[in-house]
Amino acid sequence: MTLSKKLAAEFIGTFWLVLGGCGSAVLAAAFPEVGIGLVGVSLAFGLAVLTMAYAIGHISGCHLNPAVSFGLWSSGRFSSTELIPYIVFQVLGGIAGAGILYLIASGQAGFDVTAGFASNGFGEHSPGGYSFNAVLIAEVVMTFMFLMIILGATDHRAPAGFAPIAIGLGLTLIHLITIPVSNTSVNPARSKGVALFQGDWAMSQLWLFWLAPIVGAILAGIFYRWFAED
Repeated sequence: MTLSKKLAAEFIGTFWLVLGGCGSAVLAAAFPEVGIGLVGVSLAFGLAVLTMAYAIGHISGCHLNPAVSFGLWSSGRFSSTELIPYIVFQVLGGIAGAGILYLIASGQAGFDVTAGFASNGFGEHSPGGYSFNAVLIAEVVMTFMFLMIILGATDHRAPAGFAPIAIGLGLTLIHLITIPVSNTSVNPARSKGVALFQGDWAMSQLWLFWLAPIVGAILAGIFYRWFAED
């Protein structure tokens, strides 16, 4: 598969993840009387990854996330020459997904993008008022576990064909745990896309949602490389 096709797949997949996951939070989570709530938002993120894993996994590997690319790289499963191009197109896909979401959401009277727009935050901008340290720990640990799920489910010794289900459910579980803490990132491209439109505090706190997921992912890649040795 050519690199250009892989990058196009990553763009489309990350676009869908942000539009589907963040879209559920912005448009449907608290919709009057029939809102899907935190469980629905968690499921939406998991479904977005699951559907794209089956749709483009055979093309690009369906990373959709700079942290995932870093984790696969540190585990020895991903080429360093493709790392930066993948990240660039993931971020572009996330921005495009957030842009379409903004166009839809702004069609409602009274819409205010500065109210949050599914952005990630800590301290006063954490949904539950969680501290910087709590958010840092949550994002590092949850991304570590997400990569452990990805690396284990896609190991050549794992049952074939079931990896997207495990990965999608893993991301759902992560959101069920951490939406109140940080609004759940574990994905710098997802965080960047919506923060760019929300602006203000979301952009000033964005650095944490790059650093913590990447650190957690790299640690998982190193650990799994040792853990799964024959």
